[in-house]
Amino acid sequence: MSVTYANMLKIRLQRIGRRNQPHFRVVVTESQNGPKSGRFYEVLGSYNPKLGTKELKNERITHWLSVGAQPTETVHNFLVDAKIIAGKKLNALPKKTAPAKKAEPVSAPEPKVVSELATPATATPETPATTEEAKVEIPTEEASPEKVSEEIVTQETAPEEAPEEK
Repeated sequence: MSVTYANMLKIRLQRIGRRNQPHFRVVVTESQNGPKSGRFYEVLGSYNPKLGTKELKNERITHWLSVGAQPTETVHNFLVDAKIIAGKKLNALPKKTAPAKKAEPVSAPEPKVVSELATPATATPETPATTEEAKVEIPTEEASPEKVSEEIVTQETAPEEAPEEK
């Protein structure tokens, strides 16, 4: 009896348990069928992970292996445990990627703080403020952010001297 199959055959687990009650069938199906599709050729056993019980049909599994069915990594490990096939167990866990290293903050030298003062509202376009008056240099030695902001605030909010009216 020679039967040809269109696609590659897989021996895989198919979940049939409820939520929080896992139970699996060991089935033979075509590799293109999804595990939840319900299309399979034969049930070859079952697995209850809560109890740790595995029931496998040895003769049927050897038949499907002789036809060319390939077990998944987990089913391969089941078959090695049951001594249906000889070989080493395979790593069935997904490969982990190395965690990305956190970039350490690079401390750049502190630039000189230059602020431009707003031109007064009475300034006319004919008499613009010179650049020397508009820029204030604050020394960087021992200049903490609080001191710098206080100096800028006091310079910007300093009341301008109004001409005395008589």
